[in-house]
Amino acid sequence: MELIFATNNRHKAEEIQRLIPRSIRVLTLEDVGLTEELPEDQDTLEGNASQKSRYVYHRLYRSCFADDTGLEIDALGGKPGVFSARYAGDGKDPEANMDKVLKKLKDEDNRRARFRTVISLILDEKEFFFEGVVEGHILREKRGDQGFGYDPIFLPEGSSLTFAQMPMNMKNRISHRSRAIKKLANYLNQYNNPS
Repeated sequence: MELIFATNNRHKAEEIQRLIPRSIRVLTLEDVGLTEELPEDQDTLEGNASQKSRYVYHRLYRSCFADDTGLEIDALGGKPGVFSARYAGDGKDPEANMDKVLKKLKDEDNRRARFRTVISLILDEKEFFFEGVVEGHILREKRGDQGFGYDPIFLPEGSSLTFAQMPMNMKNRISHRSRAIKKLANYLNQYNNPS
């Protein structure tokens, strides 16, 4: 069985491939020749993930999945959320995005936040959702130079290291994306090996 991942990020595809049965082969958009930009203009993570997976499905009529991730900050009413990548503008500049968050939270004591990933899977013409969440809070300054996005200002609950200070294998064990992927992988394992 082949399953299309609505991404061109081969690293993300390989990460998922390691977690699911070998009999299921994960393909990227490049692998299937889908080169156009996927639509991503919904106002929720669920909406964006669904929009991308449905777009791929209706172009190719093959089983596929897509994900979307956002940082949700309580004091900002859940923002930047679905707009996390372009919070400071369409340039998708991580430094500008972090600077905007730190400026908005400058005098704020409530710094609770979470990273949330939602995966939409279309299999046998039905859609399924899987979610991964990591709770934490926003620091007052950047720490670390690993990772990407908001990692230098996000401290996961129970950790003394930001995502940007953790080695990648440590982050991958606890990250929101890995939690969503594990739920997807468990479902695919059961689908592949019904009892």
